[in-house]
Amino acid sequence: MSHYIHNVPGRLRVKSPAVKKNTDAAVEIRKILSAMNGIATVDINLITGSVLINYNPATVQYKDIVGTLQRKGYFDTSKAITNDQYIQRAASKAGNIVGKAIFGTFVEKAFEGSALSLITFLI
Repeated sequence: MSHYIHNVPGRLRVKSPAVKKNTDAAVEIRKILSAMNGIATVDINLITGSVLINYNPATVQYKDIVGTLQRKGYFDTSKAITNDQYIQRAASKAGNIVGKAIFGTFVEKAFEGSALSLITFLI
């Protein structure tokens, strides 16, 4: 996941590769966002590239916060996935893995101990 966004009114998390391991970006983001009215806290994780912003939705809208990050080059909404999309992709990937494991077990049991059965299957 390169760009991620999750918003619950009052709490916004964005992840971006532009922030990951970038101390200069973290300093600038904290400075820019802290100057905005309605922003209470800005927590940045340089390891993951995550920026967690607690804000007052009566004062500032999350779209304004994201817009500021995008204008400064720290986030790209066109590449971002939401929390729902992230969960859907993870569930789909897990389903594929489980399906392959079940199929593999079935094939293994079907041909267990029988080279002749395998040859018959291939023909």
